[in-house]
Amino acid sequence: MRETVFTQKHIALGAKMAPFAGFNMPIEYSGLIKEHNAVREGVGVFDVSHMGEIWVCGEKATALLQYITTNDISELYPGRAQYTCLPNGHGGIVDDLIVYCFSDTEYLLGVNAANTDKDWEHICSFAGRFGLRIGVDLVNASDDTCQLAIQGPKAMEVMQKLCSENIMDMPNYTFKQLTVAGIPNAVLATTGYTGSGGCEVYVTNADGPRLWDAVFAAGESYSIVPVGLGARDTLRLEKGYLLYGNDMDGSTSPLEAGLGWITKFNDSKGDFVDKAYLLEQKAAGLKRRLAAFELLDRGIARHGYPICTADGTVIGHVTSGTMGPTVKKAIGLGYIDAPLYKPGSEVYVNVRDKLLKALVVKAPFC
Repeated sequence: MRETVFTQKHIALGAKMAPFAGFNMPIEYSGLIKEHNAVREGVGVFDVSHMGEIWVCGEKATALLQYITTNDISELYPGRAQYTCLPNGHGGIVDDLIVYCFSDTEYLLGVNAANTDKDWEHICSFAGRFGLRIGVDLVNASDDTCQLAIQGPKAMEVMQKLCSENIMDMPNYTFKQLTVAGIPNAVLATTGYTGSGGCEVYVTNADGPRLWDAVFAAGESYSIVPVGLGARDTLRLEKGYLLYGNDMDGSTSPLEAGLGWITKFNDSKGDFVDKAYLLEQKAAGLKRRLAAFELLDRGIARHGYPICTADGTVIGHVTSGTMGPTVKKAIGLGYIDAPLYKPGSEVYVNVRDKLLKALVVKAPFC
């Protein structure tokens, strides 16, 4: 099992550790609800160094990314980031990811930890078509890079104390390369996964401990806390953010996963992997779709539970579910057959052979 550069700090703080995506990761420290509320109301810090980082550079970098992703890369400019996904050529999704544009010949991809190797192989499979050199133009920097996510309404105030230039007015999904905590060329991005504001900071592994110590020193007067992956999951679910492997995978299309907003068919986008298939699926109408729901009866929907009609007919399955600490409701996401995936529909979740009534709603939950 692999470790991040911060693993020993988690252990020293008494974190509950568990395997995740091949890494020994903190699940919680002081308790999930306390950590969740700290991020919603103040500031918390996540170790997300298990995530992958892949550089795509060269004269054909833009063309490659335009072809292998669903979003329109031409909308980017230096300092702008974009959420997108990699269609797999068979109607499914390889991964969802963030593209950071440094220039039209230099991009950084932030990919999911469990998918880093798969993503790398997928991207490299197109290298020859665009004349890009593996190891030169395409570089997997995951093993040399660490990342902290400083999240919450007070996060940017804390980080401003450590930054060489103003970061308080940065729009969402932008980034700067600057000095952070005395570390030159750090990348600070407003691309968090909690919906509570804040930033993510990328530095080399060698600079990781220095960054950790500086962030917690700067946030001491803000009651900053370390936060585990347990609260990361409840935070993202309340905002309706998807988790690869739960809410989408190689068998779900971007349109079925509710990612039509990052699937562009305009002229500037041009051709891309699975474009013809997705256009046909869109024209025919979706037979199922990922939908958000709230349980009306007492209980919690868990991953894999069947979603049914009132007579018990299975029409889908739960992909993510929890009791939302902020919304104080049992909430979830799941694939539901047409037409009941539409907001306002009443469905039922089979929880241990008991049908619990649920209402399909529009995400986010808060």
